[in-house]
Amino acid sequence: MKVKICGITNLQDALDAIKAGASALGFVFYAKSPRYITPKDALEIVLKLPPFVQAVGLFVNEDEKFINEVCKDSKMQLAQIIDDNEIINYEALEVKYIKVVRIKEKKDLLNLNKEYYLVDAFVDVFGGTGKRIALEWFEHVDCSKLILAGGLRAENLKELNGFDFYGLDVSSGVETEIKGKKDRLKMIDFVKEANEIK
Repeated sequence: MKVKICGITNLQDALDAIKAGASALGFVFYAKSPRYITPKDALEIVLKLPPFVQAVGLFVNEDEKFINEVCKDSKMQLAQIIDDNEIINYEALEVKYIKVVRIKEKKDLLNLNKEYYLVDAFVDVFGGTGKRIALEWFEHVDCSKLILAGGLRAENLKELNGFDFYGLDVSSGVETEIKGKKDRLKMIDFVKEANEIK
């Protein structure tokens, strides 16, 4: 199971996440988020990462020019894009991307095409709220190209058995009481439980 740990704000958390077994790290380029990081600070972390770990930039309702500039300046390998306002010309992006779909009801899942998506619960704010999508909405849905986010913790991952998600994205579920600061043991437990999903 692929695991992305999002909301990385410092090098130690990044290294602990990798040691725990995360295959991707998320950096939040949304200024209103408590997990926001500047492209310069993200670059300093990315330059110290070992090979085979993907750096992912999270963007919220930004245009392609901003996304291209930030990804270039911070050496992001993938842009994770929330585009509620449908302003992005995806053909103009110079970086690989994955779209985030914020699910309000089951029919939102049925309208997806065969691309890879990151699916999260719809809330009025962005990122790390811990709200979950109702798992019954995924019944009879092909989840093999879906990365699930929202309300995931080591303790509830067994509930995902049988759905065959491509990967999981976690932020608040592996944090300390301080938003943006990761808990090393929670990350270890999360990845261990993710790898036991059948």
